[in-house]
Amino acid sequence: MTIILKYPGKIWALVCAGILISLFPCHVSAMEKNITNSLDMTFVRIPAGTFTMGSPADEQDRKGNEIEHEVTIGRPFYMQTTEVTVKQWRDIMGSPLFFKKKGADDMPVTSVSWDDCVQFLEKLNARNEGVYRLPTEAEWEYACRGGKGSIYGWGDAIDCSKAMYANNSLKAADCLKFVESKGLATDAPAPVRSYAPNAWGLYDMAGNVWEWCQDWYGPYPKEAAVDPKGPRSGSEKVRRGGSWYGPGQRCRCANRNFSHPASRYQTTGFRLVREAD
Repeated sequence: MTIILKYPGKIWALVCAGILISLFPCHVSAMEKNITNSLDMTFVRIPAGTFTMGSPADEQDRKGNEIEHEVTIGRPFYMQTTEVTVKQWRDIMGSPLFFKKKGADDMPVTSVSWDDCVQFLEKLNARNEGVYRLPTEAEWEYACRGGKGSIYGWGDAIDCSKAMYANNSLKAADCLKFVESKGLATDAPAPVRSYAPNAWGLYDMAGNVWEWCQDWYGPYPKEAAVDPKGPRSGSEKVRRGGSWYGPGQRCRCANRNFSHPASRYQTTGFRLVREAD
């Protein structure tokens, strides 16, 4: 087996066979762009960098908890390209009555609490295939923006063709006709990868289902921050991204939401971060 490792200005090839395996064990380089684990979870490498978190005072539909501040993500990390699917949930949690989830394999798993996500992570990390966790709120927004400073991951205008939102016949129905034209179910989320990814290859960062983050909810710092992790304690955990159920403005990159960590909603799922070596 030959593994190609890419470094700036050079390409190195390691040939692993026979006795060479014991002398030079092959492993995935921390510089690899994509990693796929045994559960068919694919993660894309998100580079370190600095961005403006929050929203400007004149952004339409802005909330008061989105105070702009500079944030530096000090280390690269790997973000799951999709929300955790029903199949991936079943593969880890099995099918006990309490954790049993219905739906097609490629649907995002929903009705999972933040506490349920922690149990999923404990079981996943016990497989020793890497170190996994929920994204911090800062990592989530940084990844959602995909290197852009726009209101949404694709630009400044909401667009039914860009994300699954307003697919609710009783409350927010702006995208019902478009959803039907794509052959997708109304009043429900879509299978992962039904819409185009953002500039960094991440699907459904806007819409489909809300996603739990690692942080307790609280006010942003007023000064620049490096790898912020939110308050040390609290009563509610952060959710991000909007969902099929609500209006488009909730899909804004800066939009914040929060709920009690034991809450389970049919509009909420999660995606994971895999730490870089």
